[in-house]
Amino acid sequence: MPKGYIISRVDVTDPQAYARYAAEAMKVIAAHGGKILARGGRCEALEGKARARNVVLEFDSYEAAHAEFYSAEYQAARALRQGAAEIEMVLVEGV
Repeated sequence: MPKGYIISRVDVTDPQAYARYAAEAMKVIAAHGGKILARGGRCEALEGKARARNVVLEFDSYEAAHAEFYSAEYQAARALRQGAAEIEMVLVEGV
């Protein structure tokens, strides 16, 4: 079965609020079997506009990643991020 990946591109505008979100989100991600493949670290724009922070999460399936994002627990964590970052997030099915 193909894996599911959540890819986030982030510019943090309020580091303290974002840190609270990240701490809660990581608990939910782990509870749903998610694995962090990349979080922060060096990045370089090869094409298009880069964001300062990039996160890649791996789940056992697209459905598992979907369930994590739409879970009540993640949505509560996500509310902590409001106004703390500009973010683009996509769910991708792997091969």
